[in-house]
Amino acid sequence: LVTSLRRKNDRRGSACSPSTIKYIELTQKRATSASRFADGEIFPSTSAGMSDQTVRGDEFEKKADKKLGGWGLFGSKYDDASDLYAKAANCYKLGKNWDKAGMVYVKLGNIHLKLDSKHEAASAFVDAANCYKKVSSQEAAQHLNEAVNLFMDIGRLNMAARYYKELGELYELEQDFEKAMEYFDRAADLFRSEEVTTSANQCKQKVAQFAAQLEQYPKAVEIFEEIARQYINNNLLKYSVKGLLLNAGLCQLCRGDVVAITNSLERYQDLDPTFSGTREYKLLDDLASSMDEEDVGKFTDVVKEFDSMSRLDAWRTTLLLRAKTSLKAREDAEDDLT
Repeated sequence: LVTSLRRKNDRRGSACSPSTIKYIELTQKRATSASRFADGEIFPSTSAGMSDQTVRGDEFEKKADKKLGGWGLFGSKYDDASDLYAKAANCYKLGKNWDKAGMVYVKLGNIHLKLDSKHEAASAFVDAANCYKKVSSQEAAQHLNEAVNLFMDIGRLNMAARYYKELGELYELEQDFEKAMEYFDRAADLFRSEEVTTSANQCKQKVAQFAAQLEQYPKAVEIFEEIARQYINNNLLKYSVKGLLLNAGLCQLCRGDVVAITNSLERYQDLDPTFSGTREYKLLDDLASSMDEEDVGKFTDVVKEFDSMSRLDAWRTTLLLRAKTSLKAREDAEDDLT
């Protein structure tokens, strides 16, 4: 079309302006590019690209395996193989072949161990775990544990604590609260030994939350109260105290001991004189009264009123539902007796 117009211009003078011809030419180019794009000529399909990366990964992995099986100086063949394994793992990740990427990172970690490079080995096992997280939580946990043990061996306790915390988060996603509590507790101990107090207390709060979910209420209360005592004299953290005391109080409610709840509220006022003027204190006090009166309706109204002002999260809601269920059971038992 553009060629035809140019010929007509040559014969007739200026049938079409140069700008018109240029516009038509540009439009044709765009149409051709769109057609090639649709046919996959310009950019290959995503699945094809991922498949190519997996093939490249296989090639690098085979070369690495061959290097390890061949002759050569001890150090140099392991160095060469580690470079090839790293390239293979990267290709597998680009191809989203997480299982193979994880396996290759494990091979890479084992090579670093043979070279007595524990830090590099630990890092490789962490990379393996990150890949396995997408396909197998069990494999991810195994290799994170290997990494933690190596970081402990070389005195990198901060790194060990970080990955203990990751293990806790991994088990939390799996809803294995016993394991999650164990690893958050280990993380807290290591963070505290490294004087990373904020991270230690964050992990301890997770321990308390899991303890409450597992109905280990005394343990949860002890942790929440201890952290509250630490925070009360810290100008930046003292505003978190009312939330911690609320958490401890809710755990007391789940135990169903009204006397213990009342005594706790008195202690909390001694710890923080401003607590008695908060919505959190009023909630606990009113809930204690409704439990003492065995009044489920009042209990429900008190919770609704608080929730309309300060949204309750899932963890607190769970504890309140447990306390309400226990209260209703007692109320029903009283009705049966009468």
